[in-house]
Amino acid sequence: MSMLDHMMPSFHMPSVYFYRPNGADNFFNSISLKQVLAKILVPFYPMAGRLSLDHSGRLQINCNAEGVLFVEAETDAIIDDFGDFAPTPELRSLVPAVDISGGISSYPLLVLQVTYFKCVGVSLGVGMEHHVVDGASGLHFVNSWSDMARGFNLTIPPFLDRTLLLPRDPPCPTFDHIEYQPPPTMKNTKPQTTSDNVAVAIFKITKEQLNTLKAKSKEDGNSTYYTRGLPDDQETQLYIATDGRSRLEPPLPPVFFGNVIFSTTVIALAGELQSKPIWYAASKIHESLVRMDNNYLRSTIDYLELQPDLSVLLRGAHTFRCPNLGITSWVRLPIYEADFGWGRPIFMGPGGILFEGLSYILPSSVNNGSLSLAIGLKQEHMKKFEKLLYEI
Repeated sequence: MSMLDHMMPSFHMPSVYFYRPNGADNFFNSISLKQVLAKILVPFYPMAGRLSLDHSGRLQINCNAEGVLFVEAETDAIIDDFGDFAPTPELRSLVPAVDISGGISSYPLLVLQVTYFKCVGVSLGVGMEHHVVDGASGLHFVNSWSDMARGFNLTIPPFLDRTLLLPRDPPCPTFDHIEYQPPPTMKNTKPQTTSDNVAVAIFKITKEQLNTLKAKSKEDGNSTYYTRGLPDDQETQLYIATDGRSRLEPPLPPVFFGNVIFSTTVIALAGELQSKPIWYAASKIHESLVRMDNNYLRSTIDYLELQPDLSVLLRGAHTFRCPNLGITSWVRLPIYEADFGWGRPIFMGPGGILFEGLSYILPSSVNNGSLSLAIGLKQEHMKKFEKLLYEI
């Protein structure tokens, strides 16, 4: 496993697909789904393995073909009960829970749940161990499974050689890598908790609203940037998950199987964000994204290789909570391509938001130029954020 694999949190990434019935008698027949699943796991064989530790104590994938978990469930609920598909605990229940009590070698790396609703609709809940895959890799697997279910052969197998992400010899980091420095903390002395009064919501942003926001980002004048009531001298940090496949030189294959997620990191003072035009914040984000070239990404891998204890660098609730924020964009990912023969999903999105301050940007299922923003914030911040978002 690469250094980037090691930097992922220890959890199964939850996502949920929803499907309306198409009138077929065999709608989401579990027997055929499992038969094709067994076939697609052959080229994607790491997914059927287990985690273990090598002689130096680092994680590795034991490709022992112990299999994956496939659960079938029935409920009296209907799809419409989930409303706008916000990543609530109810939505999270559509993805199998993973029992980790037996240690890292005891649980499957992939868990799946097909839930049959009273309305005859179906959801497919997917949980993938984040040390093994990132979003792009996970979608390649699910979409390949669905293609094969429709009778197509696997045209592009996964690229499994993770040695392309080895550090240089010797490792020679050339940047400071602020993304792995301790995140800013609140200046006040009130203790922060990891789960108190955190709300999750999903907001639809129309194409017209997006165009208005883009226009405002070019205007002068004070910003309407919402900083969650932070004092002017409070540092705030933004983390943007950034796929390195096309940024590395030479580029990695798009079907590289594993984690190639780096973190674009931007730091600013809350007062500057509020007092300056929107283009100020946009320009800082743009500058940070431009910096994420091959030199910076290779330096990141080298930097991680030289760390004596990677566990102190792992991100969690302390990373993203107020005054900070994390953004993961799925806009360019093929999240609506999983057609198992009964039609495309009407919705696909995260099955939960682990921490306050995390957010996901989702494309439209009907390709109309709109976006959806799924986010977790403190309840008092969520109300103000929603008001500001729709006043733009």
